[in-house]
Amino acid sequence: MAKQNNTEKQYLFDNPKNIKRLLYIVYACCILLVLLDFVIHRHIYHSWESLFGFYAIYGFVGCVVLVLIAKWMRTFLMRDEDYYDRIELKQQQISEQATEQKAEEQAGGKHVD
Repeated sequence: MAKQNNTEKQYLFDNPKNIKRLLYIVYACCILLVLLDFVIHRHIYHSWESLFGFYAIYGFVGCVVLVLIAKWMRTFLMRDEDYYDRIELKQQQISEQATEQKAEEQAGGKHVD
């Protein structure tokens, strides 16, 4: 007989230790990339690319700008939580009205005096 498992399935990021490990890996990659900035010769096109940590700063500023633009866009793109529920309800009401009209037409055509 198979054993029933009442607990939910554990995923990789459900365990806080795994999240800490992942963050340590990301931090290590960031430190490694900054250290490689001393060693690797880059072919630069603009003078500001030769500044230390230019690409790290450029990437950070780019992400911040994307977040700020997304927050601004949220003001006019965001919908209420029940937005799709209201559309579904409206469609359901329309289909019910159409069904009622068909029933009335069929009943009206069979009416005998």
